[in-house]
Amino acid sequence: MASSRKLVIYAALVGNSLIALMKFVAAFITGSSAMFSEGIHSVVDTGNQILLLYGLKQSKKPADDQFPFGHGKEIYFWSFIVAIMIFAVGAGISIYEGIHRLGNPVAIENILINYIVLGLALVFEGGAWYFALKEFRREKGDSGYLEAVHRGKDPSIFVVLFEDSAAMLGLTVALIATALTQLTGNLYLDGVASIVIGLILAGTAVWLAVETKSLLIGESANNHVVRGIRKLALTIRNINHVNEVLTMHMGPDFILVNISVEFSDQATATDIEDAVALLDDKIKKAYENVQRVFIEAEARHSVLPSGVK
Repeated sequence: MASSRKLVIYAALVGNSLIALMKFVAAFITGSSAMFSEGIHSVVDTGNQILLLYGLKQSKKPADDQFPFGHGKEIYFWSFIVAIMIFAVGAGISIYEGIHRLGNPVAIENILINYIVLGLALVFEGGAWYFALKEFRREKGDSGYLEAVHRGKDPSIFVVLFEDSAAMLGLTVALIATALTQLTGNLYLDGVASIVIGLILAGTAVWLAVETKSLLIGESANNHVVRGIRKLALTIRNINHVNEVLTMHMGPDFILVNISVEFSDQATATDIEDAVALLDDKIKKAYENVQRVFIEAEARHSVLPSGVK
């Protein structure tokens, strides 16, 4: 699983590095604002992949006294930083450059270079996008795309997919703007394209921030996991009732489980110890991402009369 994540990120990193270099050379030669914005876009994406790789490395650090549940949430933190980077740097600079160019339109020179670079960028970016999409499809299973993003606990895959999708849209906008500028001679279209690219990046950043925020705060395991744990608990002898099942993702591959159950009144201390050990074993075998299980003995929750606290 971890190796697949890294392969997706490495593919995007190599592709974006080459694309950024080509775009900046083209922007310098042609004077295209849209191409410059696309170069900034690729630089930001390259930096983001480095941050994600760093986050993955940090998330694998073992637990210690200060972080008894490990460092799995590092990947959530750095994914959130990636969203901020896209918004603040990518979108901000692109929109600023577009507004500046609208006030000072400049004719695009050697426009053929733009077409060549944009075409090559679409090929490279398309390859990285397809690789990320293929991995995302493998992970999402039968779920829909939006559902898979919403319930996904590993942001490293969908962050790269979002970035690459935004990049493909940005390249398309830049290509259309270049063609229309050549056909109409309207120099303002280049600046407009830069602003549109900035808005695409801003929208992508906001979406990523929303999806990673809940993971960073502490999102529960998916519903089917919670339901499955509850059913497993009810199969254990001497457990009469499950009061609640609380879960939290401490990382993509680390689920923390806390269960409150009512034990039989006739159960001895040894019976309870055996039940706890058996339930712990069953849960961890059924759900490989569950690494820590805490079981609390508590009487069945009763419904208090209205107004009683």
